[in-house]
Amino acid sequence: MCHFVPIGRDCSPTMASRDRAAQRPTGSKGNQVTIAGAQSRTSPRFDQAARHYDALLLLSFGGPEGPDDVIPFLENVTRGRNIPRARLDEVAGHYLHFGGISPINEQNRALIAALRDELRRQEILLPVYFGNRNWEPYVTDTIAQMRADGVQRALVFVTSAFSSYSGCRQYREDVMRAVETLGVSDIAFDKIRGFYNHPGYIETMIELTAERLSRIPAERRATTEVIFTAHSIPVSMAQGCAYAKQLLESSRLVADALEIPSWRLAYQSRSGPPSVPWLEPDILDELETLPATGCTDAVIVPIGFISDHMEVLFDLDHEAAERAEELGLGFQRVPTAGIHPRFVTMIRELIEERMTADPQRPALGKTGPLHDICPLNCCLIGAGRPATPAAAGARG
Repeated sequence: MCHFVPIGRDCSPTMASRDRAAQRPTGSKGNQVTIAGAQSRTSPRFDQAARHYDALLLLSFGGPEGPDDVIPFLENVTRGRNIPRARLDEVAGHYLHFGGISPINEQNRALIAALRDELRRQEILLPVYFGNRNWEPYVTDTIAQMRADGVQRALVFVTSAFSSYSGCRQYREDVMRAVETLGVSDIAFDKIRGFYNHPGYIETMIELTAERLSRIPAERRATTEVIFTAHSIPVSMAQGCAYAKQLLESSRLVADALEIPSWRLAYQSRSGPPSVPWLEPDILDELETLPATGCTDAVIVPIGFISDHMEVLFDLDHEAAERAEELGLGFQRVPTAGIHPRFVTMIRELIEERMTADPQRPALGKTGPLHDICPLNCCLIGAGRPATPAAAGARG
C-alpha cells in the first residue's frame, strides 16, 4: 500500500521553489546527513547550507484504527519491555472506550492535507510522506516507497515539539533502523529542529488558551488555575535531556503573554512500576490541591502534545474532567495545535529554513532556537531501559 500523499502530480520545482533551493544532491554519499546527529563534540549544531529536498516525511507514533488492532499495537509499543499482559489489557480498555480507534492517524492525515495546501500556496512542490513507529503506515514501508519514487534527500518532521529520548532521539533511530533494514544508501534525511519556543507554536497555544479562558465567568477568573500538562517520562530519561526545562519555558511564554497570574506545570500518563520514578506532579494530584487554595476553576493546557490523541482524550477529557467534577471545580481543556493555521504555517517556515542559506531561526524567550543537528549523546534513554511512556495508554 502506498502511503505517499502528493502535493501535485507535477513535482518538479517551480522557479520560486528553485530560488529557495540548493543544487540537487546526488545521494547521501558526500552530503551532510543530519538525522544521525553530531559525530563529535565539536560538530556544528546548525546546518547553514541551502538544501534541496525531494520530499517531507511526517513521522509519528501511530495508533490502532479498530478494536482488532489494539492489542497488536500495544505489543508493538512495548516489545522488549516485559510489560505484563494484565497491563496491556488495562490500557487496551482506554482505546476500547473510544471504539478501539486512536484519532492520531486521522489527525496526522488532516495535518498532511493542511500542510499540502500551505506548501502549494507558497509554490513549494514538496511531496509529503507519512510514516509511524508503531502502526501502519510503518516508517520502514514508507521509506521503501520513497526509494521507489526516486527520493534522494528528505526532511523529517517529527510530531513532538520537545527534546527527549521518546520525542526526538528514538524517532531518529527509527529512520536509521529503517534505512539499515532496507539497505538504503541513496537517500539523505535531515530532521527539522524542535519548535517548543518557535513563535508559530507559542502563538497558536496563546490563541487557543485565551479562547478557553474567556469561557470562565468574569467573577471566577481570579480564582482560576491554569495547569500546563505534558507526558511524564522516567526521571533517568529526563536527566539526559532538556525536556522539563523546555516545557517550563513554553508554559511561561504562553502564561506571560496572557498575563496569567497563577499557573503550574504537571505531568500525565506515567507508566512502569512504582519503583521507577517519573516526572511529577501528576495532573490528578494537582487537581486535588486546588479546592483548599480557594480555586473554583481549572484550565488545562496540554502544551506537551500537538494533537488531541488518546492520552489527551482519555487522561484529560475523561479522567481529569471526572476528578475536577468530583472536586466541584469548573473544568476547561484547551485544544492542541492540530491544524491551526499558524501552526501549519510554522511547519512550512521550518521547511524553508532548511532550504535557505544562513537562515533566520525565530525563537521566543531567552534560550534561542533549538539545533538542526542533535549534539553527541543528547536525549539518551537513561539508566536501564524503562517502559516506553506509551505503555501508559496512549501516545497514539
